[in-house]
Amino acid sequence: MGTLRYAILGLLNRKAMTGYDLSKEFQTSLAEFWHAKHSQIYPELKALAEDGLITFQTEITGTVLEKKVYSITEAGKTEFLQWEQSKSKIKRLPKDEFKLRLFFSDSLPKQAQIQLLTDQLQQHEQWLQRLHGDLSKFDTIPPADDAAFSDYLVLLGAISREKSMCDWLQTCIELCETKTPFTTS
Repeated sequence: MGTLRYAILGLLNRKAMTGYDLSKEFQTSLAEFWHAKHSQIYPELKALAEDGLITFQTEITGTVLEKKVYSITEAGKTEFLQWEQSKSKIKRLPKDEFKLRLFFSDSLPKQAQIQLLTDQLQQHEQWLQRLHGDLSKFDTIPPADDAAFSDYLVLLGAISREKSMCDWLQTCIELCETKTPFTTS
């Protein structure tokens, strides 16, 4: 079973939502560590309903707009909590096109290599700035039994990751600027 299933169950374990609401959560709250397209969410909702892990009620908004509001069932809660409490193995790192380019950047002139690193550093600095903006929504650390606490923890992890990436990129730039390439005679 795919992890998307558990991401949806986890969101529905917090509260009932429409497919649109779920899509928004993937674009905001979960965007730092998990993504799913609209076209992936709806088939998964159908499969979860067929498996008896969620149910839905159709609500009519206005005179004609129908929307399905999904809720987790007891069977869904049980499966979600079993998954939640299982051990996670460390996964191999995802494919990273930038690091692949950097690996082969010895074929570039020194200034192009530095530019590759500088461009990446600027992007990570912008992302770090956005994450700090997201952190500002918390006046204090939320209570440990609040869903916002988990959001806070993940956000701290994302900030730590981006700071580390910026430090590493800055070190790479400095090394490229100060080291002369090895040449064979």
